[in-house]
Amino acid sequence: MLVFDSVERTGTLDSVIAMDRTALGSRTVSPAPGEPSEGSLLLDDQLCFALYAASRAVTARYRPLLDELGLTYPQYLVMLVLWERDSISVRDLGVSLQLESSTLSPLLKRLEGNGLLRRERRAEDERSVAIRLTEAGAALRERALAVPLAIGDAMGLTPEQDALAKQLLRLITANVSER
Repeated sequence: MLVFDSVERTGTLDSVIAMDRTALGSRTVSPAPGEPSEGSLLLDDQLCFALYAASRAVTARYRPLLDELGLTYPQYLVMLVLWERDSISVRDLGVSLQLESSTLSPLLKRLEGNGLLRRERRAEDERSVAIRLTEAGAALRERALAVPLAIGDAMGLTPEQDALAKQLLRLITANVSER
């Protein structure tokens, strides 16, 4: 069964992606008509380059918005998790963000130094550290509400395209993580 026949966006679309539910279920996506299937060494044919360029462009768009909040992009991701779930272990935070604790520690130390969160040993297990928002960290949430809206506007995607992009990126992440 066909999920969608084409993707429309503002401007021109270089390629049309066609997938069916069977392909999604088998975790594979066939190339669109006219697209190279394998072996091309042209930069424009590399999905990895498209992902890299998109990531850099999106992160650059975040920078001025996050500067107003006094956050870096990785710190913003930590805060997103904490605004969703006020108390979380460092381990679970790492799992949520797909980061090692050695990467998280400096982020958490900086956020704690800025008064946005506090780290506490859990009474039931002193080996585990819980991360909790401070009042200032919770209050920053209100100012941050404008960020997703501004980024959404900058991306110029319809709600359907946004959902599809997330679905495809999660599929790619799952596929490459398994191998």
